[in-house]
Amino acid sequence: MSSRALTALTLVAAVQLAGCSAFRSYDNELKETNQHMTSGNIVGALATLEKNNTSADKDLLYYFEKGELLRASGDLDGSQTAWRSADKVIYTWEESVKLDTDKYLAQFGSFLVNDKVRRYEGYDYEKVMLTTQMALNLLARNDFDGARTEIKKTHEREAVIANLRDKEYLKSEQEAQEKGVKTQFKDLQGYPVASLDAPEVVGLKNSYQSAFSHYLSGFVYEALGEKGLAAPGYRKAVELRPNTPLLEDALKKLDGDASKSGESEVLLVIQSGFAPARDSVRIPLPLPISGNLVITPLSFPVIRADTSTASFNQVTLDGKAVNLTLLNSTTDMSRRALRDDMPGIILRTTVRAITRGVAQKQLNDVNPLAGLAVGIASAVTEGADTRTWRTLPDRTLVARIRLPQGQHLVSLPNTLGSSQVQFKVDKPYQVVSVRALGNQVFADGQMAQVIPTGVPQAIATSATAK
Repeated sequence: MSSRALTALTLVAAVQLAGCSAFRSYDNELKETNQHMTSGNIVGALATLEKNNTSADKDLLYYFEKGELLRASGDLDGSQTAWRSADKVIYTWEESVKLDTDKYLAQFGSFLVNDKVRRYEGYDYEKVMLTTQMALNLLARNDFDGARTEIKKTHEREAVIANLRDKEYLKSEQEAQEKGVKTQFKDLQGYPVASLDAPEVVGLKNSYQSAFSHYLSGFVYEALGEKGLAAPGYRKAVELRPNTPLLEDALKKLDGDASKSGESEVLLVIQSGFAPARDSVRIPLPLPISGNLVITPLSFPVIRADTSTASFNQVTLDGKAVNLTLLNSTTDMSRRALRDDMPGIILRTTVRAITRGVAQKQLNDVNPLAGLAVGIASAVTEGADTRTWRTLPDRTLVARIRLPQGQHLVSLPNTLGSSQVQFKVDKPYQVVSVRALGNQVFADGQMAQVIPTGVPQAIATSATAK
């Protein structure tokens, strides 16, 4: 093949790669989806999601996002259907890991394949939060037995992840030593190191165990009368988020007096904001290529926190202020996941860049135009993986209150449009879940309903929190 033909062929390949779905800008796609959601237009958000996922072979992220959008619309059946599809994908991943962990790690650790063209398998915290969100859907219908099944699955999933990551991080350290890669994320000049070194990130035990998930498991087991299982859930929540009175009280009161007749234990769950975005930044690094140190710009992922929703830690229940306790921050979990993954990302990115640089120099010596074309193709395909579950709630805050059975009213802060949610308590234990985005508020539509602004509601004055 002539050098001119080779050059043309390489350039065509580069253009095709640029248009390939594997190189889509997932962050840009989800910006549009989330904008619809924050304006209350769930129909528009779903339409945008479908527009950007026309392939018959839907990926894990599609089911993640669709489940959360349908949940916000009140379609709990549709939400569970989408999330069950996601759960099947993750189950397949779990089985492959358990069947042959070393083989899985060898495939994932390939140095020649860019992270963003790999099949998306979800971050660890996403896998765990999936079953937590599915449990909340079931609890919206007072299906504590169904929620118990999802919670059990969460615990089993955590065990698989823990075993895998221990082996993965050890393997990454050994390979970095073998290949002489000593760069750490703290060495990346211009990288936002402080975001990964923040106390709330470093203080997490890992990136996937959530104090909320374990507290919720304790509450579900307690509601089912399984106090022997409730205690470990509460203890794990305390371990993950120590010095939190809400969690410590759950353990202390587990063997206390039951609710009086006509009263219920109510867990109010307020989820706000979106999970953070992943962006790609280029950092110049000196790399040894063909005996020379060459300054090469390499791409690394960074976490961009969502700012669509103002933070708050208090709501009004039946006219009285109720403090909320933060039990989960997806932003912190996402940053911890990236912090833990960075050694492997730096290793793969560095080795890939050196290998590509050597090959390009050899090609330049033979055919400069072909070398230029390969360089263009490399620039098109190189970049950090920006895929992540964006519609997942960021902050999860809770309050546990003993309430008389009947109708109750929760009012959210002025920063959220002073929205009100009415819910009915008629079971000994209940979970009421609300989602806040911008100045929009969504409820499950089963047990809790958002009251349109300006519509007067008569709530019994005797229905006060105890």
